[in-house]
Amino acid sequence: MAKVKIGMVQMSCTADKQENLNKAIEKTREAAAKGAQIVCLQELFTSLYFCDIEDYNNFSLAESIPGPSTEVLGALAKELGVVIIASLFEKERRGYTTILPLF
Repeated sequence: MAKVKIGMVQMSCTADKQENLNKAIEKTREAAAKGAQIVCLQELFTSLYFCDIEDYNNFSLAESIPGPSTEVLGALAKELGVVIIASLFEKERRGYTTILPLF
């Protein structure tokens, strides 16, 4: 039976989406360098965690899937030869949003 090494990324986030994505990329690279074959990012890693309050302004954080974050993470996974599990706030074409994991 083959063993699979999993890397779990838990990081502090800011209101800056690009800064958070860059940090997730850095942490994914670190996990892969330590031998992780699967890297799991924390829930809603591209922003401050907002699910504990009702604020419609947070709907602006939603993004298309596929979209900018999935493009970057997909390329990173291919480069590193790993699987990345990422939770993103998805903007659906029907005009509403939902939170789905990206595998």
